[in-house]
Amino acid sequence: MHASDHAPATLIPGRAVFPHHDLTGIDGLQPHEIMFLLDEAEHWVEINRSRAKSDNRLAGLTVINAFFENSTRTLLSFEIAGKRLGADVVNMHAAQSSVKKGETLIDTAMTLNAMRADAIVIRHQSSGAVKLIAGKVDCPVLNAGDGRHEHPTQALLDALTIRRRRGSVAGQRVVICGDLMHSRVARSNILALTALAAEVRVVAPTTLMPAAIERMGVTPFTDFDAALEGADVVMMLRLQNERMDGAFIPSTREFHARYGLNSARLARAKPDALVMHPGPMNRGVEISSSVADHERSAITEQVEMGVAVRMACLDVLTRQARGVEGWA
Repeated sequence: MHASDHAPATLIPGRAVFPHHDLTGIDGLQPHEIMFLLDEAEHWVEINRSRAKSDNRLAGLTVINAFFENSTRTLLSFEIAGKRLGADVVNMHAAQSSVKKGETLIDTAMTLNAMRADAIVIRHQSSGAVKLIAGKVDCPVLNAGDGRHEHPTQALLDALTIRRRRGSVAGQRVVICGDLMHSRVARSNILALTALAAEVRVVAPTTLMPAAIERMGVTPFTDFDAALEGADVVMMLRLQNERMDGAFIPSTREFHARYGLNSARLARAKPDALVMHPGPMNRGVEISSSVADHERSAITEQVEMGVAVRMACLDVLTRQARGVEGWA
């Protein structure tokens, strides 16, 4: 299939199947809207695997990647996504930003808006910052991670990886283990996976388990071995030391002994269980190299799916601005 053969989204009479102006989180999306984004991303997976990886549907549009928090993988993924769609991509790094000199977030939003970008991708260390900026600018805003709040494209690429490897998200027993307290990846994944009818178990020491997390439709465990019984997918989370303002674990060695995924522990899951990690990995802490590099690991595939998902999101959110027929 050539990129030019790709038809616009199926429309609900009178409006687009994805009616949102921005993508600030998974919260607020309907299951069919999440599925729609996954279906759109499938198209880009195939294009990215072909020799002709480029598509010029965003030619003439400017995408600003405004990263107020350091990132390598997510920034690179969004940059590749924008360039493969033919957009002019500008990366704004926090270290070079006026925010470091005392400029307020509102001032930054007004400055970005005055530049007449066609889409802005934002990563920020404060929860809610992306939504605040989205309310102050005219163009679509994509959340590339804000504080402990959400990281929607990570959840979408994880769901896409599970669907492609397991055939479906619905009915899968997914175990998410690690630093749940500080993880926006965990929050977005829980929202997406429960919306798509997966059974989600979450595992953490009590110090890293958010209060009343069962209200999100998950089953909490403090015993990793018990949680792994019958698991279809095991998703490990990084210890977010930069967000910790106290002693949440006795030591990384003890954490690995109780909550690290190794070959012996993985044997408690189903024989074909999928291993996932959003990266970057702390090898020997939350995951051992023998598991991370195993054929059941989908960690590199997650990275590949990330580019496709971000291409889909940039494409979908700029359709109205591009005047795609029937999109309103």
